Amino acid sequence: MPNGGDTAMDMLIILACFAASSCAVRTDIDCLRSIKESLEDPKQVLSSWDFSNNTEGFICRFTGVECWHPDESRVLSIRLSEMGLGGSFPIGIRSCTSLTGLDLSGNKLTGQIPYNVADVVPFLTTLDLSNNNLSGSIPPSIANISLINVLRLDNNQFTGHIPPKLSELNRLKEFSVANNRLSGQVPIFCNYIVPVSAESYANNLGLCGAPLSPCKHKNHVDLFFSGFAVGLPVSTILTVLLIFCLPRLSMKRYYLLMIKKIKERQHHLIPRISQAVVGKESNLEESKSFGSILNQNNQLPSF
Repeated sequence: MPNGGDTAMDMLIILACFAASSCAVRTDIDCLRSIKESLEDPKQVLSSWDFSNNTEGFICRFTGVECWHPDESRVLSIRLSEMGLGGSFPIGIRSCTSLTGLDLSGNKLTGQIPYNVADVVPFLTTLDLSNNNLSGSIPPSIANISLINVLRLDNNQFTGHIPPKLSELNRLKEFSVANNRLSGQVPIFCNYIVPVSAESYANNLGLCGAPLSPCKHKNHVDLFFSGFAVGLPVSTILTVLLIFCLPRLSMKRYYLLMIKKIKERQHHLIPRISQAVVGKESNLEESKSFGSILNQNNQLPSF
């Protein structure tokens, strides 16, 4: 027979489970209410989303909503394709914390996929946003939705590069970004279950890489323009230096050569001058000696 302490603990665990379940149900109801409020619904296809009912599992009877269990208000997937819905990606969908499937294809959605889409719908296995008017870049954070099996973004207006990190989605079975405005190298899906065909990338601006044609990278045009962009300023600086500095350097060199020549001439002239002075002094000495001899001769007695 269990003691009083164990019974109290069991009761606390049960109450905690009920509280968590109630919170999750309320969160999912708020999620669907937010989606209905944020989307444009000209055909009134979401008119069945009536939140005045408070019975357990009532949201499971909404159009396009599938629950984990028919009598539990916990949303498993939302499939609202081809219903003429407009507006932007419904951020309020983050409140459907158990959502694994989202299909909003064939509508008139505009704007961008949230940059933090992996935080909004972290447990998706299917994301289909094809055949809308979505634009901007494909957010790299999609690669963080690690359980995803189906990713369809075709027939939109996406631009820029396909994030290389998408190659990390090793559970993918279906992938398409055809009919957009994408460019650059496509991801290399090494662990892809079913090989990606060229049709998955068809009708874009300039995609390359297997299974498409090889990328040129920077070996041709890009390399030329990169070299031109770097070489032009360098050549300009060198030209300016040559124009303004070379004459000064040449003059300086000329003056140095002149000074050197002058010094060399002085070096050669000094010995000659010294020799001339010595020679002149010798001549003077000889003259003096010869004069003294003459004087002596003149002083001799006459006979």
